[in-house]
Amino acid sequence: MDDGTQSSGSSGGSKRKDARRNQQALLDAATEVFVASGVEAPVRDIAARAGVGMGTIYRHFPTRADLVIAVYRHQVDACAEAGPALLERETTPYAALRQWIDLFVDFLVTKHGLAAAMQTDNAGFETLHAYFLDRLVPVCAEILDAAAESGEIRSDLDAYQLMRGIGNLCIGDDSDPRYNARRIIELLIAGLRRPD
Repeated sequence: MDDGTQSSGSSGGSKRKDARRNQQALLDAATEVFVASGVEAPVRDIAARAGVGMGTIYRHFPTRADLVIAVYRHQVDACAEAGPALLERETTPYAALRQWIDLFVDFLVTKHGLAAAMQTDNAGFETLHAYFLDRLVPVCAEILDAAAESGEIRSDLDAYQLMRGIGNLCIGDDSDPRYNARRIIELLIAGLRRPD
């Protein structure tokens, strides 16, 4: 009689791989939906984008806050991992910096609404903020240092201050159609160039 089970070795590994793949698809889909519609977007939209059932989402992320936190951490990790890859791939450190800042702004746009989604969990929010700083400030500093060493930008830039400034420039971008944060950030990035 076939009861649908396989040998425990291959079945367990296969199920774990499927679970990781489903979770990755969910995080990618949730990120896209949150960017387009905010963190209050319907869970069914995320399930549809990921190609999974609603039960799969709730199995991985029992509450909306769990999902928002996971997306936040997922994006922090992706942004952190992109820094060294961009330095290696781009033609100059300044080009890598421009690309990284663009990813960072994408992340900040998705982050809108996080505080509201976590309003009952201040400790959790503080933990995430510390995670954000621990992961991203060193990456930004590495790219800034490389661009300064190449002579492309000024050498007196502080990664935390730059990231904080970019974050402040993003405030209001989603609520004021007359304001384009990306345009202002482009001007900021251009202003980092070392004067000839």
